[in-house]
Amino acid sequence: MRLYSDFMETWIVFTLLAVVMQSVRTAAQKQLANRISIQAATLVRFLFGIKFALIYLYFVWQAYEPVSFELSRKFFQSGALAGVSQILATVCLIKALTLKNFAVGTALAKTEAILTAVLGAIFFSAALSGLGYLSVVVGVTGLLVASNWKVSLQDFTDNDSIRYGVGAGLGFALASLWIRDASLSIDSPRLLSAALVLVYMVILQSLICLYWIYIKEREQLTLIMKNLGACIFVGFTSVAGSIGWFTAMSLQNAALVKTLGQTEFIISLLITYLYFGEKISIREYLGIALIAISVVILLMAT
Repeated sequence: MRLYSDFMETWIVFTLLAVVMQSVRTAAQKQLANRISIQAATLVRFLFGIKFALIYLYFVWQAYEPVSFELSRKFFQSGALAGVSQILATVCLIKALTLKNFAVGTALAKTEAILTAVLGAIFFSAALSGLGYLSVVVGVTGLLVASNWKVSLQDFTDNDSIRYGVGAGLGFALASLWIRDASLSIDSPRLLSAALVLVYMVILQSLICLYWIYIKEREQLTLIMKNLGACIFVGFTSVAGSIGWFTAMSLQNAALVKTLGQTEFIISLLITYLYFGEKISIREYLGIALIAISVVILLMAT
């Protein structure tokens, strides 16, 4: 009963929501990227999510009304840093996938949870317990094992792969920590503070990406309008996923949230097996087992 009670903690529910919505959004965004550029698909994720983010904020605000709070300099600064870091991390990840030794880059990007734990402890006063660190390490190991990457020591001489891979992992890790930092700077219920951070970041990221598209790829704006339905769907699922991530990281240490978030890989494998009929290899089963063990350790740690 105790374990079941812990599993139903609010931050876990929101993390699982984020995992499911991110899987759906990624699939939709990949299909959309076949019709518009990668940069335009990134813009769509934010721009078409603003309306849904504002609607969510309205309902959360109504639920806690009357409520008063102040938005400090820390809120705007941490939120802006998180927004820029998330964009740069996405660019680094996409670039890593285009390189010859993309396995190195993507493997390093998947160390995001470990980087979040280390950076959180050093710079954000967010140290974990011994079990917490163990869950992070086991989870990342399981993810790398299941992904079946074959990386040799010689591959690590590719400076571009290392640079972009570490850049992606570092960017996503910092974004997670700054999101939590911005949310905790507001003296209000966590659901409300997370919603405020979400709206601020989505608007800021939309402006940044829209400026880039207007300057560099203005013709993409026409293509976006021709794919309006798909763009709206990507915007909705993106915000739904962000609601899960932002709220979970407002309630719990970001490294633990990211560790639980690795269950997304298990969901992807199950979809592959159940929907596409593809077999799961022994190595993938081993990776799934390690990720499952990391979740159990995580629940014990919390």
